[in-house]
Amino acid sequence: MSLVEQILAGDVRATARLLRDIDDHLPSAREALKRLYPHTGKAYVIGFTGSPGVGKSTLVDQLALEYRKQDLTVGILAIDPTSPFTGGAILGDRIRMQRHFTDSGVFIRSLATRGHFGGLTKSTNDMITVLDAMGKDVILVETVGVGQDEVDVANCAHTTVLVTIPGMGDEIQAIKAGIMEIGNIFVVNKADREGSRKTIRELRNLIELGLRRRDDEGWEPPIIETEALKGRGIPELMEAIEKHRRYLTANDQGQWDAVEAKRARMQLLDTLREEALGELLRRLEQRGQSLEELVHKVTAKETDPYSVVQDLLQCELR
Repeated sequence: MSLVEQILAGDVRATARLLRDIDDHLPSAREALKRLYPHTGKAYVIGFTGSPGVGKSTLVDQLALEYRKQDLTVGILAIDPTSPFTGGAILGDRIRMQRHFTDSGVFIRSLATRGHFGGLTKSTNDMITVLDAMGKDVILVETVGVGQDEVDVANCAHTTVLVTIPGMGDEIQAIKAGIMEIGNIFVVNKADREGSRKTIRELRNLIELGLRRRDDEGWEPPIIETEALKGRGIPELMEAIEKHRRYLTANDQGQWDAVEAKRARMQLLDTLREEALGELLRRLEQRGQSLEELVHKVTAKETDPYSVVQDLLQCELR
């Protein structure tokens, strides 16, 4: 049985092997993805974004538990900060989700950002493809938690959950022009803390005043209060997610096609950037030049980045 056939059959080891190859950018992984892609489109992808320390991992952990009670299989992609020493993920999310390790219905993978901005890694969309083809019903994607730059999650998920906590009013005002715009559902976690009411009022005011540019104007983002450690508010959050899913799939809305097109566009552009850059660097090598050599010339002001790129592109067009 081939690797692709094993993954389609739900084999955990084969899936882990391909995810590792994707993260390492091996050419064989791209061929496997080509064969897996036609088997995707069944999983529902939920993205979680928000600043570090707001409890995203605990919420994901609780949701995974609840989805398993419904006999749904779950994939979890947790983007961790990159270690400055090894270049790999610190794996904090795996540590926090240990109770799922013995459950064959839950697949957890931690990823390193490796310097990629936007809260996601370049490999995230490809890994969603693999988990979808593997047969996971729900895929939970947790971003690294870097603030306003985490907007990429909205382009890979069907439903985006923005998580905050009481006492972050100033931050809410600061990020309102960024990730506030992409939340389909807002969660005030650790709602037992002082300032919870104030945080909810601020969020509601932002929603009502229409300070966010949205492409789903028919959807009114709800605000859910949770205490993730105690499991409070988790059923309400799941109901909000399901309600958003029903909204997207309503026949008269046309929102589902728009979301799918947005996800496909991001995956296509990410792949194009990665493949085009890799090809140009390979051709640069064939010309007997190195990237470091060009960097040195730009640093010494012997040339400029624009001329270098233009020359490289024109050379390949001739």
